[in-house]
Amino acid sequence: MKVVFLGTSGSMPTPERGSSSVAVKMGRSVILLDCGEGTQRQMIAAHIGFSRVKQIFITHLHGDHLLGVPGLLQSMTLQRREEPLDIYGPPGTHAFIQGVSDTLGGPGFPVTVHELTESGRVSDSKGFTVEACRADHRGEAWSYAVVEKPRPGRFHPEKARALSVPEGVLWKRLQDGEDVEVDDKLVRSLNVTDPPRLGRRLVYTGDTRPSDEITMMAAGADLLIHEATFGDELVERAAEDGHSTVSQAAEVAAKAGVKRLILTHISGRYGDVEPLLEAARRVFPHTLIASDLLEVEVPLS
Repeated sequence: MKVVFLGTSGSMPTPERGSSSVAVKMGRSVILLDCGEGTQRQMIAAHIGFSRVKQIFITHLHGDHLLGVPGLLQSMTLQRREEPLDIYGPPGTHAFIQGVSDTLGGPGFPVTVHELTESGRVSDSKGFTVEACRADHRGEAWSYAVVEKPRPGRFHPEKARALSVPEGVLWKRLQDGEDVEVDDKLVRSLNVTDPPRLGRRLVYTGDTRPSDEITMMAAGADLLIHEATFGDELVERAAEDGHSTVSQAAEVAAKAGVKRLILTHISGRYGDVEPLLEAARRVFPHTLIASDLLEVEVPLS
């Protein structure tokens, strides 16, 4: 699991930061978390092929989080994409995509829009699921958790040999949790493998005030990507606008017990982010501030 920050600015792009978008690489597949203006150009810079995108998850219907979708759909069509694409977002997402299609034509491939109405699992794909919960922003907004499915436990070849299991396909079936028969005797997977290991968990907030619901969804996460539009001196402005300060985001990370916090959606008023980082690390030491095209590996436990 690798995360690429395609756009990290708050509300408006700056010369250094583009509009909100995060790519999550899961094997050969890519999912996008938000798709602000300029996302496809950043994907080119990050060497992420458009055809690899299988799903797009939009947090809310503000322009800096979804205006990159029309251009991306047009480029996919120009590349003669045929594979279906799933787009998830709040009510109104379908009308937006339909309006763009009615005006520009296309897309030239199947697009299914899933509008969210309640928290919980919203997508189940090979190797991972995606959960959603409500964020606390102006208007309807959602946050997402990308959850890797449990991985097989460690396989012990010496135990398989002791039970006369021949090396090859039967070993793979045992490692995948399947029981097999050898010489009319049942060999159970649990006899030669350790228990399954929990998959990695990544949580992306989109725009939000500090939220108990997000804190619960992020509990124990390997990585929390939390918006931090403002420094602590603008805590009242953050509350009015539906955003978080750097220390508030760090408090969410601390309460949730996450392994690592990366802050994004940084207001363009902050040219030097070092004071923001210092403030956040006083609350939660394992914090970074994202920059455009930053790549982060989420390691296996």
